[in-house]
Amino acid sequence: MSAGIAFERSHSITIAAPPRAVFDYVTNPHSWPEWIAASHQLACENRPLVAGETFVEQWGTQRGEVQLDWVVRTCESPRLWIAETTTTFTGPIVVQYTCEAIDAGTRYTRLVSNPARPKAPTDEMIARIDTEAETALANIKANVERRTR
Repeated sequence: MSAGIAFERSHSITIAAPPRAVFDYVTNPHSWPEWIAASHQLACENRPLVAGETFVEQWGTQRGEVQLDWVVRTCESPRLWIAETTTTFTGPIVVQYTCEAIDAGTRYTRLVSNPARPKAPTDEMIARIDTEAETALANIKANVERRTR
């Protein structure tokens, strides 16, 4: 049996706000439905989560709704946050958020990886991932900048 195929996708955006504002927004899973179209409902505290905490997300896919049980693996506020879940359809999913202070505010990067996918994503899947990520990052930028004005 194969160990699977490693896959990752990284997307970044510049946000005119301090790293703490960006970090606190994206690491509070209750904000996710505001910027991720597939994220529908979260069960957790309504605040940024730290290492060791868990949360449950209802996620909409082409297959329908699935439940994702997440655990926060790393939290180095306001710089780095990593959370992980496992699915039956793509194996483990790891999200990594980094916030870097720059002259214009914050360079926010979202890295999503599947360290052991059962099979490689198609070109259409990758295009959809990129389009959804661009929309999500634009939503984060708009929401954080509006809140910090």
